[in-house]
Amino acid sequence: MAKAKKSPDKMTFLEHLDDLRKRIFYSFLAIVFTIVPAWLFHKQIFDILAFPVSQYLPEGESLAFTKLTEPFMVYIKVSFLAAIFVISPVIFFQFWKFVAPGLYQREKKYVIPFVFFSSTFFAAGAIFAYYVVFPFACRFFLGMGADFQPVIKMEEYFSLAIRVILGIALVFELPTLVFFLSRMGLITAKWMTKKFKYAFLAIFIIAAIITPTPDPITQSIVAVPMLFLYGLSILIAFFSEKRKKENVKESESKEDLAG
Repeated sequence: MAKAKKSPDKMTFLEHLDDLRKRIFYSFLAIVFTIVPAWLFHKQIFDILAFPVSQYLPEGESLAFTKLTEPFMVYIKVSFLAAIFVISPVIFFQFWKFVAPGLYQREKKYVIPFVFFSSTFFAAGAIFAYYVVFPFACRFFLGMGADFQPVIKMEEYFSLAIRVILGIALVFELPTLVFFLSRMGLITAKWMTKKFKYAFLAIFIIAAIITPTPDPITQSIVAVPMLFLYGLSILIAFFSEKRKKENVKESESKEDLAG
């Protein structure tokens, strides 16, 4: 007979760590299985990933490598990155399974919306980075070196690409994170509004870390959507609190009628 799972308040620290290890293992296993089909298209995936810079290179020029194993290792990393995005719903589901025991029963029904919106915002952030931020950054850097012969290593380019694309994709998770935290009562719309000036500063710092260029224009391209997401998050927190209060009143009314 299956052993009943303990509630979070009865689980020890080591049991929490064991549950976290299990969720990470399941996520990693899903990624590993997805890498295999992704590897079959590794060249096509890399060509897509390289387009933001290759479109600005002189005709006949391409990315270069200086180590014998570099192309193979980059293709492995490209397949791994593709697997992360393909399997992201599974990863977010495993995250939900880790935190769900700490939620009320009525809050556990949000698993499908959580996985859907987390995956959607994650993909939206990657698309925004790929089509807007990264091409702008590539054009800026190549423009700065217009008087020289570009020799761009594929490994260095991929490292930069993954930093920008994954960084912005994770930033786009803010609305989903805020909804989750507001449902748990850890933050409120009023608190977020009061802390806007600090959030404004933090957003531009994060944008400066994510973006590879030092110019304020590129940083603003990242920061402005982040500010929009912060505003959207305040609205999400507001309606989440409103809904939570309505549920509490409804529960109290039912208890009064039962009494």
